[in-house]
Amino acid sequence: MQNQDYKEYEHSDGYQNYGASQNDGDYQSYGQESAESYQESLNGMPPKKTTPKKRKSVRKVAAVTGLALLFGGIAGASFYGVTYLTGLKSPSSGQIAKADIATLQQTSSKSTDTDLTKLVKASMPFVVSIQNLSVEEVQNFFGGTSQQESTSVGTGIIIGENDKELLIVTNAHVVANADSLTVTFNDETSVEANIKGADSDKDLAVVAVPLDSIESSTKSAIKTATLGDSDALQVGEEVVAIGNALGYGQSVTNGIVSAKDREISGYNGTLIQTNAAINPGNSGGALLNTKGEVIGINCAKINDSSVEGMGYAIPVSEVSDIIKNLMNQETKTKVSEEERGSLGIQVRDIDEETAKRYGMPQGVFVSDTTQEDTDSDLQRGMIITAINGTSVAGTSDLQNELSYYRAGQDVKLTVQTADKNGEYTKKEITVTLVKAQTSNQ
Repeated sequence: MQNQDYKEYEHSDGYQNYGASQNDGDYQSYGQESAESYQESLNGMPPKKTTPKKRKSVRKVAAVTGLALLFGGIAGASFYGVTYLTGLKSPSSGQIAKADIATLQQTSSKSTDTDLTKLVKASMPFVVSIQNLSVEEVQNFFGGTSQQESTSVGTGIIIGENDKELLIVTNAHVVANADSLTVTFNDETSVEANIKGADSDKDLAVVAVPLDSIESSTKSAIKTATLGDSDALQVGEEVVAIGNALGYGQSVTNGIVSAKDREISGYNGTLIQTNAAINPGNSGGALLNTKGEVIGINCAKINDSSVEGMGYAIPVSEVSDIIKNLMNQETKTKVSEEERGSLGIQVRDIDEETAKRYGMPQGVFVSDTTQEDTDSDLQRGMIITAINGTSVAGTSDLQNELSYYRAGQDVKLTVQTADKNGEYTKKEITVTLVKAQTSNQ
């Protein structure tokens, strides 16, 4: 199957006027004929025949009907215009019947709820907006460095809670390198959140909000999403995407399942393809079936001027075990740089392209060790792929994860090593962190 480039983001008045003018013209002409006929009858003259005029009016109605059939894009407005024209009473009154007016008023006051609007109303309470504030070291013009704040936005889905926290699933890239996270609920109240766990390989993360930080009115307004069976999806099935597009707040798009089991560069697994618009800020949002069940977690779109309607979502059935694992991890809070621990190693990245070319696992290659502790199980030549259950695909992931641990703490690393035949095997080792140094991890 051919891969696509993976991009991360944080997806007829005129006729009514025409109908009104035609109607006004018919009505005025008709009213004038009635007045003339009535005046002539008073003078003892027979009334004028109005048949030709009536046929002309009928021809106009037929012409308007023809327009309604021809221009499908304005069919609704066209139908309204025809209804209005044919709603005239007998030639003697020249007015719309009061009963017809009452019917129109009653119809316009009826609820406009459809199956889609009901689905959206029921789903909004479990969709949240996420704001990620990060601080980065940037090089200035004079060769020095300075700190620069960066803000990005995404979406999350409420999937459960424990004794102390509300748990929300989102994309890993939505919360990557966060110095602070803010979650905004459907009632527009905002609270601080922390990361429980992330899997960059599957682009998934779970964040936690302390229950005691959520107001009682908000608690009563939110709810937990129901996860559906993404394996049962069929191509052509209707879907709805909800997310914080462009950071403007929750918005809704709909479409169909365009394809299943899609593979794209940068994602390790298969994805659901949909033509429902997935825009920047939609990442981490919900892709729903017509039952209102979450069957996908929106994650990407193809960013190309020649491409339209190619968005992607992570199928929930494929990653349900990973989500549960992330939910059960210990909630992380960043520690100060002075307290931060290090693995005492020098590293380089094994990116996706290098991994494929040389048959190596993607992760962080240990090029040298700087620890004085020679008893450490972490050795040169190992490739680190996870830390305390959170996958790391490169140096930035590793640095971000280490920012949650102090020197002296033990961490469990998942590493892979090559045998004499170049075959890699996985194992877990425990390493005690040392005080961080500038050039070390």
